[in-house]
Formats: sequence, structure tokens, C-alpha cells
Amino acid sequence: MRTLISDAPAREEEKALRRREKLTAFIREEAAAQGFDLCRIAGPDSIPQAPERLEIFLADGHHGSMDWMAETRLRRADPRMLWDQVRSIVMFGLNYGPDEDPRGILDKPDKAAISVYARNRDYHDVIKGRLKEIATRFAARAGEDVKVFVDTAPVMEKPLAEAAGLGWQGKHTNLVSRTHGSWLFLGSLFTTADLIIDAPEIDHCGSCRACLDACPTAAFPAPYRLDARRCISYLTIEHKGPIDPEFRPLIGNRIYGCDDCLAACPWNKFAASAAEMKLKARDDLKEPSIAFLLTLDDATFRTFFSGSPVKRIGRDRFIRNVLIAAGNSGDASLIGQCLELAGDPSPVVRGMAIWALKRLMTDADFARFAEARGAEEDPEVREEWRLAGAA
Repeated sequence: MRTLISDAPAREEEKALRRREKLTAFIREEAAAQGFDLCRIAGPDSIPQAPERLEIFLADGHHGSMDWMAETRLRRADPRMLWDQVRSIVMFGLNYGPDEDPRGILDKPDKAAISVYARNRDYHDVIKGRLKEIATRFAARAGEDVKVFVDTAPVMEKPLAEAAGLGWQGKHTNLVSRTHGSWLFLGSLFTTADLIIDAPEIDHCGSCRACLDACPTAAFPAPYRLDARRCISYLTIEHKGPIDPEFRPLIGNRIYGCDDCLAACPWNKFAASAAEMKLKARDDLKEPSIAFLLTLDDATFRTFFSGSPVKRIGRDRFIRNVLIAAGNSGDASLIGQCLELAGDPSPVVRGMAIWALKRLMTDADFARFAEARGAEEDPEVREEWRLAGAA
């Protein structure tokens, strides 16, 4: 009897281990069935360095106008602050590698460059739908609670993905995978279930600085540090007002996001293009013409970008970006469209149209345009006139 009693804890421990193994195997099988390329697991206490790094990032002001990062700093830095019952965090990776180097379009100034991830359906919708399928089946099998997140919640997905072993945060601060390079969408499933924790990935960047050198606006003050205020992705997507004149010529024809640092990563040579058709780029978003995009009013913008993440920034901010590309194009045939937009109801559109026209028109033509202008009440638009030398 004494032997049976003493063996009981060992048997319970073995039983618990078998359960963890079975549940871990089940969720990996479900991930593969849903088309995820990677699935690994981290503990909720696996990113102890995150709070300090986040505080430095915020203290330096590198988050720009993304105030939500500061407001959610506590929940963001520690998964247990987001959900105190979490026991395991399952990280998923979905390859979205392009068919070719997306920087090729930068040599076509009449075309507009849209970041690879935004050339089809909003990845939030694609991934969240798949994660919900996995969560439903896993919860039924495990009898445990689950929550799924895709970028919109205060979850530090890249540090967690590194801790789970999907890859490592490269010098461009994005996740890099030995099998998929820099082209991975991330999602997470938090659960109260105990699962088998994977080993973290180590940094394989070495002395390479290709991503840092590729940045058009020098947005990396140091390796592994990003100043979002200088980042084209931030400027064209998150930033709401006029874009600093310093950066406008450097933006080129990038109208939504920037892939330069990602595309420069040498690890991309191991990344095949995305296999799922739903992740393939829409043909009309691969190389849309600047002339066409300048014609979009609010209704046509919403229709054209239906289901796309581009839609979330709204027509006015989008046309602001397209006008910068127009001004950088050197294409005088766009002057007529820019003149029309100089009378747009949106101040940010009017202001950027002035900048574009200053670059596209001859000095004499711009002077006549400035002389014929009407009164302008918006202070930011008046500032654009002043910068253009027509205060």
C-alpha cells in the first residue's frame, strides 16, 4: 500500500505530461490544416526583457503619434497583464512571400508601390478567421479557455514569436525566419491549457546590415531600434496630418507602406512565394498607375479597396500619399489632376497638391497658379503655400 501511495504523484505527473503532449500535437495539426507554415509555443513569462525595451522606445518618442502604445504599455509588456489566466501562448506564422522583389516598382515613377502585405485581403481577417477555427476545435478538445489575437490587441507578437522559436527579431526589428525570411504574418492564441513550451530562436543576423542600409529615410538610429517617426510605413499609414517635407522626396512612389528593409534581408532566399491564392496579390494592386489613383473620390476609394487594409486609412490620407508620389514622378501630365485636387474639400489633400504642383510646374506656371488662388483658411494649407514660396 505504501508503494502504491508513493507512486501516485509520479503517475499523475506522467498523465499530465501525456495530456500536454497530446494537446500540443493537436494544435500543431490544426495549425497545419489551416494553412499556417509555423506553429510554436511560448510561456507567458517568456519575454522578461520586453518592458524595459518598450519603455526606452516610448521614452525616446520613437512611437510618434501612436499614443495607444503608451496607453497599453503595461498589458503590452506582460501577457499576464492582458489575461492573468493564460498558461501557454501559441504563436502562428503564415508566409506571404512575394513572387518577386517588390522594390522593382520603385524604378517606375508612374506606378504606385503598395506594400506586399496590403495587396489583397486584410491579413487581420484572413488570419483571425483561421485562428478562430483552431480555437473552437482546441477549446472543445481541451476543455480550456482560449483567446485569439492578430495585431490589433496589445500583444508583443514579435518578441513572443522569437521566444516561441518562430524566428528572431532582426536589426530591422521585424521577425526573421530561417525558412521564410522576413515575410511572415503573425497571430497568437492564448490559452489556460498547459502545453509543451518550445525553445527560443537565436539571432542569426551576424554582421549583416542590409536592412539598415536599405532604409530610404534612415529610420534606424541603431541596429534593432526603429524610430517610427522616420519610417515610411508609419508616415503613409499611421501619420494623419501633412508629412514632413524632409521625407516627401525620399518616399518616392511608395503610397502605402514600405518593403525595402524586409526585401533586403538575405534570409529571404529561403522563402518561397505564398502558396495560398487568397494571399496572392490582386493584379490591379501590383502596379496601379498614379494617374488612376488620383481620380478616386471617397466612394470609388472604398469600392476599389474593399476588403483591403488600405481602406482603413481613408481616402484623404491615401490621396495625400498619392500626391507625394505624383510630385516625385516628374510627370507633367499629372498637373491637371493635381490642380483639381488643390481645390479638394480635405485640407491635407489641398496642401499636398500644392507641394506636388510646385515640383511639377514650371516656376512661371506655378507663380500664375499661386496668384490666382483664392483665400485659404486652413493653417496647414497656408503653411504649404509659404513653403512653396507663395505666402
